[in-house]
Order: sequence, then structure tokens, then C-alpha cells
Amino acid sequence: MAGSYGVPFLRGSGRPAFVLPARRHGRGVSSKRARETSRSEMNWLSPDSKFMQAWNNLTDAIVINILMLVTSIPVVTIGAALSAGQTATRKMLIGQGHVARNYFAAFKENFARATILWVVYLLVGAGLAYSWVVLQITPLLIPKIAVTILWVIGFEWVFALQARFDNPPTRTMANAYIFGVSYFPATLALAAIDAVYFGLFVYLWFKLPQLLFLLVVLGYGSMLSLHVPIQEYVLRKYTGQAFSTHVQEDEWSVKDHRHDGE
Repeated sequence: MAGSYGVPFLRGSGRPAFVLPARRHGRGVSSKRARETSRSEMNWLSPDSKFMQAWNNLTDAIVINILMLVTSIPVVTIGAALSAGQTATRKMLIGQGHVARNYFAAFKENFARATILWVVYLLVGAGLAYSWVVLQITPLLIPKIAVTILWVIGFEWVFALQARFDNPPTRTMANAYIFGVSYFPATLALAAIDAVYFGLFVYLWFKLPQLLFLLVVLGYGSMLSLHVPIQEYVLRKYTGQAFSTHVQEDEWSVKDHRHDGE
């Protein structure tokens, strides 16, 4: 996948048509409008229409989410699932390859390093959860808030960078904080997307559990469809590619090279 990135740390009947002005023969104009309406109705069902592209992206995002759920069952594999979801979503949005094939190829490629990263975030996250729930000690409040913010900043970027660049886990983690702080508005946008999703999850859990299954099916895989364009916009200067949903082939990949810092 691609390159060294310089982060400081992709018609008809044969007869002539003749329609008189509307004020004299409205029927001819009506027929023309009917044909245009019919053509318009057919266009939105065309495979190239924005509606069908959005529909295909939605169904593919659901497939990605299901794949992420299944491959996350052992828990320790969640990091690889997150990285694979990033890659599969990016390629889905630019129209490259088959969703499942892209997902499993990325899962295999990222498994070792993404798992190391996930174990670190899992342990720190578990410690934070314990401190918030059990350790109700006032002097610890500010440190808990600070560490939680750092955890969120890193989490929003680390698996995207693992999916996109070929670096050791320590470098990837350091770069996640560099990106997270340097592009803080983008980090806030990513965190807001996640906060809305998990807030909705909690609300449905207590208030409308009958709708919870629908949210689970849409899942975090669908949220990646919102994450990836933001992250790719930030990463464009390092990947050498401007992200576009109109690109049909993404032959260039960043993982062919390493970044050794500047």
C-alpha cells in the first residue's frame, strides 16, 4: 500500500419532431415534459446516479460493519478490525475492488501491529473506565480528564494511520498524537461523530431498545464513511493523493514505503 510520508513527527422514428408553442398546442409541450420527467425518473435509478451511489455505499458500509463485528468477537482483534474497516471504507468510497476482499486483505496485513496498538489502548481505556467508575477521588479528577482527552485524541487517528502507513507501532502512536493535535478541528469532528453514535446507542439502550438492532447493523462501520473523508483530507499532503469519491482506481498505496521522520 503506498509511501513514505513526511509527517513531522490518494433517436428515433425517422420522422422530424415538431412541437408548436405552448400557447397554441399545449399537448405537444406536455408530451415533451412527460418524456423529460420519465427520463429524470429513470436517471436517479441509473447505476451512476448519486442516489444509487449513496445506496450502494450504505449497503457496503453495513457489510463492512458486519465484518468488523464478526472479526472483533475475540476482542483482541478489534484493532485489526478497525484498521481493516478504515481501508475497506476508503476503497469503497473511491470505488475500488470488492468490499469483503479488501477488508480481509487489510485485516491480515494490519493484524500484528494493529493488535499491539489495540492492546495498549484497551489497557489504558480499561484503567480509565475503572478510575471513573470506582476511584471517585477528587484530586484525581484533573489527571483523569487529561488522560481521557489524550486517549480520545490518539484513538481517533492511530488506526487510520496504521491502515494508511507502514510504521512501527511506537511511531504510529506518536504520529497519531501529532496529527490529533496539529489538526485539532478535524480531531474534534471525528470525536463528535463518535460521541453522537455512542450517545444514540446509550439512549436507545434505555429508551427505545427495539431500535437498537438497527443501530447495531448500521454500526461503527457506517461511521467510518464519515471518518474517512475527513482523515483523507488531512492526509492528502502526506499520501500525495487528493481524496475523491470519483476516483475509480487507487493503484497508489502508501504502505510501500516507510516514514522515518524529518
